[in-house]
Amino acid sequence: MSITQTEPRQADRPGHEPGALEKAKVARDRRTYIALLVPAILGLFVSFVLPLAYMIRMSFNQGAPDGVIVETFTLDTYIQPLTDPFYWRVTLDTFQMGVIVGILCVLVSYPVALFLARTTSKYKGLLIAIAIAPLLTSAVVRTYGWMVILGTNGLVNSSLKGMGIIDTPLKLTNNMTGVTIGLVEIFMPYAILAMISGFGRLSYQLEEAAGSLGANKFKVFTKVTLPLSLPGILTAFLMVFVLSISTFITPRLLGGGSVQVLATEIYDQTTGLLNWPFAAALSVILLVLFGAVIAVYQRITKKIGG
Repeated sequence: MSITQTEPRQADRPGHEPGALEKAKVARDRRTYIALLVPAILGLFVSFVLPLAYMIRMSFNQGAPDGVIVETFTLDTYIQPLTDPFYWRVTLDTFQMGVIVGILCVLVSYPVALFLARTTSKYKGLLIAIAIAPLLTSAVVRTYGWMVILGTNGLVNSSLKGMGIIDTPLKLTNNMTGVTIGLVEIFMPYAILAMISGFGRLSYQLEEAAGSLGANKFKVFTKVTLPLSLPGILTAFLMVFVLSISTFITPRLLGGGSVQVLATEIYDQTTGLLNWPFAAALSVILLVLFGAVIAVYQRITKKIGG
């Protein structure tokens, strides 16, 4: 009796085990993804990581009175801002300005963003473009415009005096009030865009269901609409807060030199006193403030999502 030797099945051959084609495809896709990510990673490394590392290293150097940078490793540049009451006040004013501008910007922008997110008008695209059109104008130009509007003889004071509401002009420039007004208007488009993109959880069906169960419009808004829109509100607040505490132009111009925040102090230390290590230390402190707020934001959003 002869035994016929059959050819091995394709699945039994080396290199053809079950799932081999899928694994090869996954490996090929992974290599493709990595190849596409490499240019972006290199660009991020060169444009962000290296300058950040250089700034952190610079903060440990010593700045001489004549502007010479002494290569060393010292904590003096951090001890001074952490022990000097002046820099504590500057840091507190910066944080307070960011919080106030963020809250006011969200309050003013929320109705606009909610309308734009819900409107079914055929001009919706045009309306959104109009809402963000101020971004096409330089922040410097808009700040100068607010200087004219809020000045002693500006539009606001002239109108109030003409209506007999005030006798003496209100001081709306060269202080934090004017800076806050200018920043709220400048950052409104950012808040509107952030909230529109974050309103994806809003649902007409849920609101109609709440209304059919007897809830009035106020309860529908407070119990359904507002909670569902919280992620967009928090995102808008975070964006405006970060932009506010890092902005330089508006506090410098509308503040008139009397408003000191971290951004203006960093500029003065860099260009006026040529103390780059100290300016780098203030920048690191500002970066830590960013990180702390972002950490709180992530915890809040995680709790909301849970």
